[in-house]
Amino acid sequence: MALIPSAYRPPWPFKNGHISTIYSALVRKPPPVVFQRERLELPDGDFLDLDWAGPENKPMRILILLHGLEGNARRPYMQGSAALFAAAGYRVCSVNFRGCSGEPNRLYRSYHSGATEDLKEVVRYLAGKFPGVPLFLKGFSLGGNLTLKFLGEGNPEAAYIRGAVAVSVPVQLRDSLEQLNKANNALYARRFLVNLKDKLKQKNKRFPERISLAEIGQIKTLKDFDDRYTSVAHGFRDALDYYRQCSALQFLDGITTPSLLLNARNDSFLGPECYPRERCEAHPYLSLEMPEYGGHVGFYTRDNRYYNELRAVEFLEGLS
Repeated sequence: MALIPSAYRPPWPFKNGHISTIYSALVRKPPPVVFQRERLELPDGDFLDLDWAGPENKPMRILILLHGLEGNARRPYMQGSAALFAAAGYRVCSVNFRGCSGEPNRLYRSYHSGATEDLKEVVRYLAGKFPGVPLFLKGFSLGGNLTLKFLGEGNPEAAYIRGAVAVSVPVQLRDSLEQLNKANNALYARRFLVNLKDKLKQKNKRFPERISLAEIGQIKTLKDFDDRYTSVAHGFRDALDYYRQCSALQFLDGITTPSLLLNARNDSFLGPECYPRERCEAHPYLSLEMPEYGGHVGFYTRDNRYYNELRAVEFLEGLS
């Protein structure tokens, strides 16, 4: 694989990364998709809700879609991908991470950037239910980090995956956090933090002995959230230990599945370490495409079929 030149050239004003990011998240009306929900029970007593779309009878290939931080299967970027892949003949399985499907999950823990144990359960389940059907992965942002970490950390389940695409991925989590802490990203960081703290207040109602409202009130930054909740609930020493262990960057060399990493150069969420040029230049399986434009999970096009969606179909179709 290699560094791939990009053909993406958006119309003005979508060359501005913030406009691309905000429009695509809040304004875009994605193509309609009919979903059917299935609940996957997990070994630890929790559950994942899977939203299915596309041809139902004897699927010939299945795409697993993974959303980003505080996303879900119904976000425009997820729905747009589901619609385009379904039209291309894929059965699409959009995974809602724990607590993201509209119903709180059962345990104190939830999801995080490195929770590949849940992805392993999904892949194992699909491989058993649809033996011999090729499985593909597409992940966005946090879900992209999960995708690449899963493929590179030596999981036997990764052998079921024929190809993968990861979009707008903070492959070095601390590097991304430092970007989100900058003034130009204050709006995004605040929005994430409000949503995360709201969910943590729900945890307080069910697990008052684990975290108090006073502790939640002391959370002022995303790192505070990861120090007081993510790391504690998921077995890490602190936020920095969580970022260190869960960043996909350290697992890229272990990837043996044909994969595409699509990170826009004007993505304000990503710092220099999130563009692993040297690792990808000679990598036999991982390609890196860095368009000048696109923002964070943006990639607007005029026909409402976004570049990352078209590019993902093209890449995965090219593997067969």
